[in-house]
Amino acid sequence: MKLQFQPVQVATGSNDSDSRLVFADGFLVAVLVRLSDDHEATAGQWYLEAGFGRVDDAHPPIFVDLNEAQVWIAGQLAASR
Repeated sequence: MKLQFQPVQVATGSNDSDSRLVFADGFLVAVLVRLSDDHEATAGQWYLEAGFGRVDDAHPPIFVDLNEAQVWIAGQLAASR
């Protein structure tokens, strides 16, 4: 499985607009949003704005960086096979 991250701007209604669409083998599996300075302690970290299918999570996680997000998403996809 290959994950691809595509930079986009998402209209979140807040200052959090720097985002990534995450594709697994061509399928959209997640939208990650980089938290703005408004979030103080977590500013610059990545939030799972939306997860689809096996990446959907009732309690969306926050990731220190995109590498951590990639590992988590890959784990979610692998665990459900």
